[in-house]
Amino acid sequence: MADGFAEALAEATAGRGIDVAFDFAGVAAARAQAVAALGAGGTLVLAGLTPESIVVSDSTGFSYRGNQIRGHYGSGFEHVEQLIGLTSAGRIDLAPSITAHIPLAEAADAVTRLEKKIGDPIRFVLTP
Repeated sequence: MADGFAEALAEATAGRGIDVAFDFAGVAAARAQAVAALGAGGTLVLAGLTPESIVVSDSTGFSYRGNQIRGHYGSGFEHVEQLIGLTSAGRIDLAPSITAHIPLAEAADAVTRLEKKIGDPIRFVLTP
């Protein structure tokens, strides 16, 4: 975990660490940072899908602190409604994670750009 981030996290949590970290990226570096940020009893939730292995470099410390890793796949209609509600209420700002708005007719190209990581995309929004 980068020193600046570790210091800011320690200050924000009074040295306790966080209770839950969500990995939406499926990237090894993000997972390692999330694990390092967990406090005692903290849980890492894996929502970002990747075929790569999960690595916990200090499994003894991880177990001693009572940390957990939980997987999550998919969502139900009610989750989409919750997400829309949180966004509408200004509690979540998804704009920084949107790489581009792309016409629906170019969806196949968008998928290729995501698969091949062309332009380092995060998320595309398809428009009619």
